[in-house]
Amino acid sequence: MENQTTNIKPINADINYDKEKLFRKLSKEEKNDEFIAIENQTFFQSVKKEFKKNKRAVFGLIVLLTVLLLAIFGPLFSPYTYDQQNMALRNAPPSAAHFFGTDKMGRDIFVRILYGARISLGVGLMAAIVNLILGTIYGGIAGYAGGKTDMIMMRIVDIIYSVPSMLYIVLIMLWLGAGVTSIMIGISITCWIGMARIVRQEVKSLKEQEFTMAAYVLGASPKRILLKHLLVNAMGPIIVNVTLQVPQAIFTEAWLSFLGVGISAPKASWGTLCEAARELIQVYPMQTIYPLVAICITIISFNFVGEGLERALDPKRKR
Repeated sequence: MENQTTNIKPINADINYDKEKLFRKLSKEEKNDEFIAIENQTFFQSVKKEFKKNKRAVFGLIVLLTVLLLAIFGPLFSPYTYDQQNMALRNAPPSAAHFFGTDKMGRDIFVRILYGARISLGVGLMAAIVNLILGTIYGGIAGYAGGKTDMIMMRIVDIIYSVPSMLYIVLIMLWLGAGVTSIMIGISITCWIGMARIVRQEVKSLKEQEFTMAAYVLGASPKRILLKHLLVNAMGPIIVNVTLQVPQAIFTEAWLSFLGVGISAPKASWGTLCEAARELIQVYPMQTIYPLVAICITIISFNFVGEGLERALDPKRKR
């Protein structure tokens, strides 16, 4: 037993320690080997980055900005006005002087399309603003209040929605006369209903979350909870709905003007231009095609932008 105990050596007896290798300062590169760099981004920076990845959305935004700039500044630099007539150049073909030719009254079609873009885009933007303000506030109050208040407010929405929007527009035109103001008021009466329902549903879902309860426990007022917490977190669906409301209003105005109950002459919207050229469609079909192409390009571009915003604002779809 004594021989066995004397032959036992310490476990680390044969290991030669190199203190310089074990105890040395790490270089900067070695210190950052396990560091994971995360770019600090705000919410809007993240949305902007995701939006840029969608090529169709970027293309749609560029087209919309081009149309908007042409509508604002195009008529200002043109030697013609939208109502200037020249009976000697009736139904003239496209030329250097008149890019899209002239109509049956000798008016420059290109200038009238640019001027019509002002009216059509103005109607769409007005409907979007009403949709944003009225629909968000109404739906937010209904969703947050709940109970009888929610039931009464949504029954009012159902009553308004039960009447066709076309009837509202026709009645307002009979009262105020045909014009841009009448169409804007008529479209604005019902355009906010869809937004109100979306916001109501989002607010009802968000007010059951933990952050809402935390804000309530900390003493936040109902107004602050609704505006600072609930509506801010529901901003994604709100922005997408507003974006898609613009082409819907443009199409409604063009359809009404094409039926002859919209903008009155000599003012021109895209729908009015289509209606004026309808009787000459077999002889001069391009006079109808030009405004139709403008309507299609604008609506498709808005849809592309709306799709891009929907993907950028929805965290579940981000890759």
